[in-house]
Amino acid sequence: MNIVILAAGMGKRMRSALPKVLHPLAGRPLLAHVIDTARTLSPTRLVVVVGHGAEKVREAVGAPDVQFAVQEQQLGTGHAVHQALPLLDSSVPTLVLYGDVPLTRASTLKRLLDAAGTERYGVLTVTVDDPTGYGRIVRDADGAVRKIVEQKDASEAERRITEINTGIVVSPTRTLEQWLASLKNDNAQGEFYLTDVVERAIEAGVEVVTAQPDAEWETLGVNSKVQLAELERINQRNVAYALLEAGVTLADPARIDVRGTLECGADVTIDVNCVFEGRVTLGDNVSIGPNCVIRDASIGAGTRVEAYTHIEGGTAGANVVLGPYARLRPGAVLGDEAHVGNFVEVKNAVMGRGSKANHLTYIGDSDIGARVNVGAGTITCNYDGANKHRTVIGDDVFIGSDTQLVAPVRVGRGVTIAAGTTVWKDVGEGELVLNEKRQVSKTDYIRPTKKKV
Repeated sequence: MNIVILAAGMGKRMRSALPKVLHPLAGRPLLAHVIDTARTLSPTRLVVVVGHGAEKVREAVGAPDVQFAVQEQQLGTGHAVHQALPLLDSSVPTLVLYGDVPLTRASTLKRLLDAAGTERYGVLTVTVDDPTGYGRIVRDADGAVRKIVEQKDASEAERRITEINTGIVVSPTRTLEQWLASLKNDNAQGEFYLTDVVERAIEAGVEVVTAQPDAEWETLGVNSKVQLAELERINQRNVAYALLEAGVTLADPARIDVRGTLECGADVTIDVNCVFEGRVTLGDNVSIGPNCVIRDASIGAGTRVEAYTHIEGGTAGANVVLGPYARLRPGAVLGDEAHVGNFVEVKNAVMGRGSKANHLTYIGDSDIGARVNVGAGTITCNYDGANKHRTVIGDDVFIGSDTQLVAPVRVGRGVTIAAGTTVWKDVGEGELVLNEKRQVSKTDYIRPTKKKV
């Protein structure tokens, strides 16, 4: 089967310079969702028809299995499909999808394909309470499809029909070529409608069959920011319910956003207003506090992520405590039972089993062993203005508060670093390191007082 995805429209109602099909749903372009669904059907050819913002669309979704056809002028859906014909395999049917209709499920499309087979013309329809603005499915007394009539061209009787055309169709490709070539644009819009192909098929004696989706939202498209927001909520509701069905506890299914894939083990708990982006994996018994943002991360079993923690490209082992207000940046790897507390940032660094940095600390470009205690206010000075350097700290090191470790530097196993120390030389195992200071006290000191105005 060929699949053609129409993605040439400007989307004027979006009021944006970004092509409509590139506006994000769940963190990814609308068109990317349609392409992913198309791939699950294993098409022989996958063609995207581009027009407005063509180069941006190519850059966003280009892939070895995707071909592009260009519709220089947007002259209707029939005209758009016609541009894709040279790239299609005429020996197999062609399924037509839309780049701004992102939630259609593969099971629905397969139902349509099965109904049409290789010789029939198939139309995905849906029955709605308010059909205003949509093409109506006109049937004869026996229930057979006779034509599809657009809202602006429909009679009063036809406008009362509640079964509408979704625009998604499948057709034998050889005959589709002939039918598209015969289309005319003598209608209210002055466009070449793909919907008119139905009448060509009937005239040719080809049976027209229909199928319907399980849910109306599968056929909803995006023409405005309002509709985009509505589909976002529908999609997030579906994701949330799937998580609930899988055993995840959500404090409020309406207050979670998944913008990628979220895989959860058993007995995972997620509080409100959490955002998951990219690929995130949560192990068994993980709990996520409120208002966390987690992107491209793996979190081990039993780990507790407290409120307002941000994780990007980090990995946490089992039984780790993170936050509140902690931040893991790309390359952060926390061993089992590590603690990273409030206002602690870890970037491109490894913390060993049981190591702790509980307060106001920056750890960057470092290798920290097991059972290390990092005191409040400690920073690794890893950047010399041009290059990054690494800090290496052995097991069982105690680092006092307000310590600066100037990389490149190595601190041996069992070292104790006194509070307020700047470490810029390597330290051997078991040593105490401090910067000698002289403390001065004055007994006759008088604190200044505020002058009265």
